[in-house]
Amino acid sequence: MSNEVLYNNQVISFLEELWGDGFLSPGGSDEVKKVLEGIKIKDQRVLDIGSGSGACAVLLAKNYLAKQVVGIDVEPPVCDAARNHVLAAGLSEKISIELVSPGQLPFEDGSFEVVFSKDSIIHIPDKSALASDVFRVLKPGGQFAASDWLISHDGKPSPEMSEYIKAEGLDFAMASPGEYQKALVTAGFVEIELVNRNPWYSKVAAKELEWLKGPDRQDLAKRHGKEFIDHQIEIWMKLVGVLKSGEHCPHHIRAKKPLDS
Repeated sequence: MSNEVLYNNQVISFLEELWGDGFLSPGGSDEVKKVLEGIKIKDQRVLDIGSGSGACAVLLAKNYLAKQVVGIDVEPPVCDAARNHVLAAGLSEKISIELVSPGQLPFEDGSFEVVFSKDSIIHIPDKSALASDVFRVLKPGGQFAASDWLISHDGKPSPEMSEYIKAEGLDFAMASPGEYQKALVTAGFVEIELVNRNPWYSKVAAKELEWLKGPDRQDLAKRHGKEFIDHQIEIWMKLVGVLKSGEHCPHHIRAKKPLDS
């Protein structure tokens, strides 16, 4: 990952308007609910990898009654936004937001019962190293529950996908479902489940593009800048294309660390 701040205040403001207060990826609390289906959160210590601007950490503590949530991210603007959301929710005693450097998770072995992430692992190139590290920080019997943006195949992305990734400019490092599966198995996880969410987000992204290009475009340009919104429309046009082809395939990912490990 480069030293450039990818999620600055302008990007945060736009994505929150699009996806909801505190969310930097689509689906909001409904997607969080689907990711966490069957996962025990109540009274657990939870690590939120790539906590963004804080909505997920607040949900984990407030709605799912986690004992403690530790949110980590690598950029100061999103950490600041997350801390503001935590403070506004009155949950500072249950949630801590930590600015970390890319690389190994800065926690001792067996520190958490649950490791959660919403659409942020796309920024971490080495999925095998991450899977091993998540396995390490989980207690025996602990669970990994995440959503992420995947590519449907191994090897080079198509020209269309390459153009989309370039337009995003967010250091995307997409992996295939097969690569994720292999990384999780190699790390030692069991009960691995990957659920393709392309059919859902293909429809949602098309509606998002309609909104960006529609009657609200002028007001969006006033709030976020004409050049910025024009570029978002360019991104979403490419995004809709690679979703329609199936090459871009967001997934839910769940796995468990065995009790005897």
